[in-house]
Amino acid sequence: MTLTSQPMILSGRGVTAVLGPTNTGKTHYAIERMVAHGTGVIGLPLRLLAREVYTRVAEKVGIQNVALVTGEEKISPPNARFSVCTVEAMPRETKAAFVAIDEVQLAGDLERGHIFTDRLLHLRGRDETLLLGAGTMRPILQQLLPGITVVERPRLSHLFYAGQKKITRLPQRSAIVAFSADEVYAIAELIRRQRGGAAVVLGALSPRTRNAQVALYQAGDVEYLVATDAIGMGLNLDVDHVAFAQDRKFDGYQFRNLNPAELGQIAGRAGRHVRDGMFGVTGQVDPFDQELVERIEGHEFDNVKVLQWRTKSLDFSSLHALRASLESSPTVSGLTRALPAVDQQALEHLSRYPEIIDLADDPVRVEKLWEACALPDYRRITPAQHADLISTLFSDLVRYGTVNEDFLAEQVHRADRTDGEIDTLSARIAQIRTWTYVSNRPNWLADPTHWQEKTREIEDRLSDALHERLTKRFVDRRTSVLMKRLRENAMLEAEISVNGDVFVEGHHVGQLSGFRFTPISGAEGPDAKAVQSASQKALALEFEARAARLHAAGNGDLAISSDGSIRWLGDPVARLAGSDHVMRPRVIILADEQLTGNARDHVAARIERFVNHHISTVLKPLDDLSRAEDLQGLAKGLAFQLVENLGVLFRRDVTEEVKSLDQDARASMRRYGVRFGAYHIFVPALLKPAPAELITLLWALKNDGLDKPGYGDLIPVLAAGRTSVVTDPGFERTFYKLAGFRFLGKRAVRIDILERLADIIRPLLQWKPGQANRPEGAYDGRRFTTTTAMLSILGATLEDMEEILKGLGYRADAVKAEDAAAHLSAQDAAATPAIETAVEDNAEKADHDDVDSASEETVSEAPVAVEAVASEQPVAANSAEAEEPKPVLLWRLGGRTDNQRQARNQGERRGGNHRGQDRGSDQRRQGAGGGEGRDGNRQHHGKDGGKSHQGRGDRNEQRGDRQDRGDRKDRNNRAGPQPLRFEAKPPRKEKPIDPDSPFAKLAALKEQMKK
Repeated sequence: MTLTSQPMILSGRGVTAVLGPTNTGKTHYAIERMVAHGTGVIGLPLRLLAREVYTRVAEKVGIQNVALVTGEEKISPPNARFSVCTVEAMPRETKAAFVAIDEVQLAGDLERGHIFTDRLLHLRGRDETLLLGAGTMRPILQQLLPGITVVERPRLSHLFYAGQKKITRLPQRSAIVAFSADEVYAIAELIRRQRGGAAVVLGALSPRTRNAQVALYQAGDVEYLVATDAIGMGLNLDVDHVAFAQDRKFDGYQFRNLNPAELGQIAGRAGRHVRDGMFGVTGQVDPFDQELVERIEGHEFDNVKVLQWRTKSLDFSSLHALRASLESSPTVSGLTRALPAVDQQALEHLSRYPEIIDLADDPVRVEKLWEACALPDYRRITPAQHADLISTLFSDLVRYGTVNEDFLAEQVHRADRTDGEIDTLSARIAQIRTWTYVSNRPNWLADPTHWQEKTREIEDRLSDALHERLTKRFVDRRTSVLMKRLRENAMLEAEISVNGDVFVEGHHVGQLSGFRFTPISGAEGPDAKAVQSASQKALALEFEARAARLHAAGNGDLAISSDGSIRWLGDPVARLAGSDHVMRPRVIILADEQLTGNARDHVAARIERFVNHHISTVLKPLDDLSRAEDLQGLAKGLAFQLVENLGVLFRRDVTEEVKSLDQDARASMRRYGVRFGAYHIFVPALLKPAPAELITLLWALKNDGLDKPGYGDLIPVLAAGRTSVVTDPGFERTFYKLAGFRFLGKRAVRIDILERLADIIRPLLQWKPGQANRPEGAYDGRRFTTTTAMLSILGATLEDMEEILKGLGYRADAVKAEDAAAHLSAQDAAATPAIETAVEDNAEKADHDDVDSASEETVSEAPVAVEAVASEQPVAANSAEAEEPKPVLLWRLGGRTDNQRQARNQGERRGGNHRGQDRGSDQRRQGAGGGEGRDGNRQHHGKDGGKSHQGRGDRNEQRGDRQDRGDRKDRNNRAGPQPLRFEAKPPRKEKPIDPDSPFAKLAALKEQMKK
């Protein structure tokens, strides 16, 4: 059917235009006028605004009397008297007594203008028609609608220009305007970090999501709103300041600068009722020039010259006729043919589809196709893709009468997911809004009610999820709640959990550790001071309670860390610092200023008491020494040095003091756990991980050693039971001593193990050629070889052993393995006859055989042992492939010249029972036999009293039959460590032999055997 265009007869009779800038109460006036009539219809530019007005009208007349009609939603009570619609959803004709159209200046919009133009020219109320809009519409309305009544309403408040401000310095209750989603999100993220959070409003959001975001701002949960120009269309917001972060936008056809009227429409959102508003620029936008500022402040904008228009008289006789009718031009001045909108663009694409041409073969189907082309492009896809979807829907409608529900169900199911981030949820909402629109088209679905409910439910769920994501991303809930409470002038409530979390108004604001409060990062902004004040009030009470609990706490609740901090139930409450006395470090309380007065004194006293108790317990031997009242004279001085040196003294450093101690003084020191060793004066009880760790800490505190290399690294070695370890040249050397190790060049050996080594070496040097039962490792009475026992206690290899012995002052003489073996065989062979003559009767024959066997075993194994030590591998005596044995190292105390050694060799071998001639005083300080034994408990006496060794120290000092050792005046003439030497005893006077002595009988038997 072809519709002929009739000349438009336009009249403004009965029409009132209420014009003025924003914040003039136009919409409120229209609502009041509508409910004064029995029936009415009001059209609004946005579904969002339609929802708001619907709620307000329903509150006035009852929900059963109001219908809501939009492209995606219909609420139609049977007896509804009032309808709230989007302009697109307004009826073409109505019998209602009242009609109102809001924001009529949109009739000049390139995309939607033709719809507004159609409604304001043709839709009338029976009794009253109101056109609401900007003052720029006055001339064009008076031109097109002769007789129209124009009422201009002044703005209720003033609008002022505030200039340029940084985003982070914008005042509260500000709206920041940008024109792309990316820019809006970026600004919102910045405000969240700097000012606590922002709500966001974009045209792409679903109405429900936008409403939720606006409610977030209106409720005061956030102080900032970041939005596109969507806020310029009738949204009633409590905005005090509007800041333009962009002044260019894409209008669907091109990027362009906003004109003054558009800037004024958005800026007009600032201020509410009689409260003045401010506007300005921010970000990279240049300040407005003076002329533009004056026009916005005075609402002086260019009048709308023409309205967008598209004919109502469409020809549905064919596709070609429909397209031709859409190209019709207006015949009235002041109207201009609109550019092709989304529906017309879709029709242009579909008219080229062969299948569509075949289906749209009669006026009914052409009209159905045009109805399908009205599907909004919520997804913002390309016109061709949008046309494909319309083609599918149209094909179903023509072939089956309704849209295929399987296809619809599949599409709806794809959108029915609430996972994903903001962009994903926004895309799903756009998808489901498409099917919400489809479900609300008359006669498009077999079961429209089901799908309307289904799609509405999904859209609401997705909208809520999107609102939640937006809020989570761009709003700091802690700050939002606190700001709201502050505006209410309410006292903020603070509480502290058992694990130290501090909450203000239920939001985590920081952590209390011990007596120090640490606010969470980002706790800045206008609420920071109020939060801090509320926190401090709670902390002051908590500090007093904690101080009381700490004062009554047991020692098990406190601990000293390796870094010197003191922890109470895991939280640091103090730290140690060095003082004049190494055993009495200073205690520094770690607490905020809220811990004051008696509470602070109680904390300090309790911690100091714990520290003193801990040190006196873990280092009890040192503490006892420092308090010893029974030590006098040199013993008291030596005890003082031991305490100052934390339990270890090198014997060479206190040679004279030790030499001067009498037996009673030494015994009194031994009662305090002191041991006089060959190399050290030390307390064995301190050579354990716990005391060593505390000793290291105390020394580090006094000597600023906490940051020195090696601090704390040797305690695990001690705890692992290692007796020696490879040294690290980068470590502070003192740490080895503090951990109980003696630094010996490339290796360090535990101090008590060195004393055990001295015990092993001592009998090797006490043995003399010709004596029976030569100990393993003994060689000629002044030199020895390393043994398996030595390697075992040191946990060392032969190479390690060489380093250790050299570090102790020993020097090695290398001899050929065969020469060493021959020498030892000769020594052992010379001792055998003396053993054989010890048998005196048949009852003792078994014992004689045992001794003889042992001697033979020693003789036979000695050369092999020497060669094995020399070559570091078992000896293959008969192997042709055996390598040439390495030289045997014979160890002696160093420091002698070659001439001295030669002289000693000539005078030393005059008898199997002779001693060395030169036995210096340093034997007591450094030699293997120069130390004192293990508190004198073990004595190594030979048959001959003259064999007792000078260096056996305390063992010899405890012997009641101690021999006179001759003049030792040369000791005082030597400085520093000296080589170990031996001296012979004066020849003993011969005593008559007791004929009843078993020795006399043995001698007689020996003489008989010689005969």
